[in-house]
Amino acid sequence: MLGSTHGTLTTHSRPARVMACGEQPRHTVHGISEPHPGDGGQGAGVVDRDVSGRPLHAPALDLDRFFRPESVAVIGASDSEGRPNTGITRQLIAWSERVGARLHLVNPGRVQVFGRPCHAAVAELPETVDLAVLLVGDPLPVIEQLGEAKVKFAVAFASGFAETGERGAAAQARLAEVVERSGLRLLGPNTNLNAFERFREDLDGPAIALITQSGHQGRPVFSLQELGIRLSHWAPTGNEADLETADFLSYFATRPEVGAIAAYVEGLKDGRSFLLAADRAARHRVPVVAVKVGRTETGARTALSHTGKLTGADSVVDAAMRQFGVIRVDGLDELQDTAALLARAKKPTAEGVAVYSISGGTGAHFSDLATAAGLSLPTLGDAKQAELHQWIPDYLSVANPIDNGGHPVGDWRGRKIIDAILADPSVGVLICPITGPFPPMSDKLAQDLVDAAEQTDKLVCVVWGSPVGTEDAYRGTLLGSSRVATFRTFANCITAVRAYLDHHRFTAGYRSPFEDAPRIPSPSARKAQALMRPGEPLSEHAAKQLLRAYGIRVPREQLVTSAAAAVRSASLVGYPVVMKASGPQLAHKTELGLVKVGLTSASQVRDAYRELTDIARYEDIPLDGVLVCQMIERGVETVVGITHDSLFGPTVTVGLGGVLVEVLQDVAVGIPPFGEDQARAMLGELRGRALLDGVRGAPPADIDALIEVVLRVQRMALELDGQLAELDINPLVVLPRGEGAVALDALAICP
Repeated sequence: MLGSTHGTLTTHSRPARVMACGEQPRHTVHGISEPHPGDGGQGAGVVDRDVSGRPLHAPALDLDRFFRPESVAVIGASDSEGRPNTGITRQLIAWSERVGARLHLVNPGRVQVFGRPCHAAVAELPETVDLAVLLVGDPLPVIEQLGEAKVKFAVAFASGFAETGERGAAAQARLAEVVERSGLRLLGPNTNLNAFERFREDLDGPAIALITQSGHQGRPVFSLQELGIRLSHWAPTGNEADLETADFLSYFATRPEVGAIAAYVEGLKDGRSFLLAADRAARHRVPVVAVKVGRTETGARTALSHTGKLTGADSVVDAAMRQFGVIRVDGLDELQDTAALLARAKKPTAEGVAVYSISGGTGAHFSDLATAAGLSLPTLGDAKQAELHQWIPDYLSVANPIDNGGHPVGDWRGRKIIDAILADPSVGVLICPITGPFPPMSDKLAQDLVDAAEQTDKLVCVVWGSPVGTEDAYRGTLLGSSRVATFRTFANCITAVRAYLDHHRFTAGYRSPFEDAPRIPSPSARKAQALMRPGEPLSEHAAKQLLRAYGIRVPREQLVTSAAAAVRSASLVGYPVVMKASGPQLAHKTELGLVKVGLTSASQVRDAYRELTDIARYEDIPLDGVLVCQMIERGVETVVGITHDSLFGPTVTVGLGGVLVEVLQDVAVGIPPFGEDQARAMLGELRGRALLDGVRGAPPADIDALIEVVLRVQRMALELDGQLAELDINPLVVLPRGEGAVALDALAICP
């Protein structure tokens, strides 16, 4: 929690681990080197890191031999009826045949399994295998044997690890150490057979690649194959003792067949790895749609018990995903619908959405929801409306939403209307909500929409609102089309279309923030490090010196140790002045009466000095002096700060100060490194953003100056990581446009 003269600001609820001075952030690059500067391939490379020691590029891990191995070993194979290993062995035999892999069975108690020869030990395998599947209760000793046999990948199904508590977590830590030494890569433990499912091979087009930490939660996406949507991979990551969500995300982002990545995430193993993988996906313009549990305290506890990992402060996770273009949804139905649309839809030609229906009520209802969600429904021009009225009665509105009254869809006019709407240059998406089947009109309408979609690059969406879902128009016509995106609810359609437009807007202008991350400390960092006091907070005076080192403006002020010096300083600073006690233990000066505002005379200054020092003496608070400060009487109060997140490391917050931060928690979070565009986007997330533009006659604030402070603070966060645990500039007063921003108070805490 950050203290200031204007209350407190909490950006995450879980206590963050603060690194010791000089400690480098943990990031294991296991079994491979990190390429530089681009994606590159596996092999020798230079590790490129930022000034805080964190990597700037995702490891280039080749998982081809995991998903398509040439040789597979099943350790613990069985054909004894009634045993779980028997069913798994049977499934792995079938999977190996499908992918064309040579299969080797291992069980010291068997000579044959299902009529196939069985080896007594890993050491007897006739070749170096790509993938070993462990059907054993304790994978530890087997991992060591696999390492000696130079096996590339292994899968451990065994449970009883971090998901069970402290003892299990200790066992998983030992497993991770053994894996690290072995040189192989491990999926699991506590995983399942999802990677070895039977995928339909008769479907074409871009595919969805699926990542889940809970196998059952991926079933809705896997089932999309029954609706004609291709699935290419499924990575069930389990407890992630080694291979993690980020590894698969990074790999899928470069696969040519993958049109979108869908993920169910309970906890992130390493925040930095996730951001690097998301950055790779953004650079390759591959959409990532994710359900991330842990929005509530209950969800976070449940996820911890399931996978044994922290879910992370949700506000920071949310900001990180948004910053790197990961589309976060809440429900599994949203996950499947949004991923399916993003995988198959072409790049939009325009952002305008046209709503077309056979009912005025349906069109109005859908348009209300779409507009409230931020979709743009452009009013069609007079010429276009006149064209539509050739086929639609004049008394019906065709401005957008477009109401055809029903009858035109039953004949040749229906297709004419659809083609005319799609021909409008302001329309990039056509959505037709059909609230219920009304044959034969609904059948004809569905067919016309499918036929029109085949002739256009624009996105055509249909909401089929029937609760039955067995109608031929739905099952045959709409789901049989690879060009029409079909939904069952208004909400899911709107969510998916918004994500589609947001994704293409985001990636069109995307530039990796890691490209400009500082590699060497600036002169400001060297000045700031001399001010650090390990293990204690800085006084306000020292904290402001820290800000000065980074070029952040503070008021004219002087630190004094006598009443006479205070009077002299006040005349130099200029009346009116503010006087504040300054000491390392003073996080909340106002509450203690240690701030005096609006002093206009020498006598007031003299009395204020005595009162402030008397209070400090009575409260037994050590001071390094009293600050006599210039009084800033206008501007918009904001807050800018640094905190340390347990997953992502240093984070930067910005918000509106005063009541808005204390009561409404109106702050936005950014994960360094980031540039000016992201800093401006953070301001756009604030509910009180309009205050900076000037309200009720107030002049617009100097937003450029505020952006500059945010960027300087994020540089500070990177360069002083491990030496600065928290920083709170509150208030940072943003003056009218062109006049800058001034940090009136600051709190800094060293670990």
